Amino acid sequence: MSESSVRRSRSTGVNRSLSRAWTAPVRAMNRFLGTVDGEQGGPREEFHGSAVVDCGVYVDGKREPGDFSPDEALREACSRENAFVWLGLHEPSQAEMAAVGRTFNLHELAVEDAVKAQQRPKLEQFAGMHFLVLRTARYVPHSELTETSQIVETGQMMMFVGERFLITVRHGDAIQLAPVRADMEARGDLLAQGPWAVAYAVTDRVVDAYVAVADQVEADLDIIEEGAFSRETGSPVQAIYQMKREIVEFRRAVVPLQRPLATITSPQSRLVPKEIRRYFRDVQDHLTRTVEQVSSYDDLLNSILQARLAQVTVDQNNDMRKIAAWAGISAVWTAIAGVYGMNFLHMPETQWQYGYPGVITIMLVISVLLYRAFRRNGWL
Repeated sequence: MSESSVRRSRSTGVNRSLSRAWTAPVRAMNRFLGTVDGEQGGPREEFHGSAVVDCGVYVDGKREPGDFSPDEALREACSRENAFVWLGLHEPSQAEMAAVGRTFNLHELAVEDAVKAQQRPKLEQFAGMHFLVLRTARYVPHSELTETSQIVETGQMMMFVGERFLITVRHGDAIQLAPVRADMEARGDLLAQGPWAVAYAVTDRVVDAYVAVADQVEADLDIIEEGAFSRETGSPVQAIYQMKREIVEFRRAVVPLQRPLATITSPQSRLVPKEIRRYFRDVQDHLTRTVEQVSSYDDLLNSILQARLAQVTVDQNNDMRKIAAWAGISAVWTAIAGVYGMNFLHMPETQWQYGYPGVITIMLVISVLLYRAFRRNGWL
């Protein structure tokens, strides 16, 4: 490159920096007043700001300084080489999401799905944009497991991935994206790969949370399994069933994600750059491990539940045998006392001086013999 070209390049960079420095106060005042942006001279979308968590412009893997509204960020990214916008939203309203959709030219069906947040994990392709849906999960600490304990909290993470932008829409607080953004900004080489690199980082954080939840749930299962076969403090069936419901909810978040990741990591896929597909394969390995864990947990819970129900039935049978044994012993007293209580004139030994203590002694002897017989047979 010639010396004149270098000076011209430096002059252009300085002019751009000065221009942005001079126009930043104007843009800030325009945002405050809600007036038209002076750069383009056209109408701009109004973003109320309640749903926008962060909006940054990244050029060659580095974040551009300054605050941007979503429309300003998109214009800035489109005017630069190797630049894109990362817009983070948290539980946007219909109006806020519609404004974002108009700014980034998002498909109306995907915008509607992003607001409702009741989607299964999936990957959909629209004109110039891909829509990736994940379900997030977080372990809820608890002192003991009851029939109302919440063990796994779930939410949703949706990503709009375009050539010049990535929009994350988060529902629930199971996953926080501030650490993801900080990690990616520290890895400029990976961030320079574009929006799909950010999509990988978000997906990796979600799947890592799956792994953590699965490990913590395993500890709860060990406690349930130990309690299910304990004679002193057996786990109630309601608590086991509640645990099974939480595992089913966790499984609905984990298992359906296999198909979108298989599509992304497929060698025939042209959605993702080859370098980023390698990272997604690592995420897929972690997801496969978690799916296997969740499936084994479900089978284990079925076995524990069946064993606990069988144990309850055995305990009930034991209780019934004890009741029947004591009823048999008391029947001796009832029968003899009933006979002598009929007050007939000619009853055996009614005139005997030791008749009363003799009858009591006979009833005690019979009761002791019956007790030993029942005890020897395991009824008492």
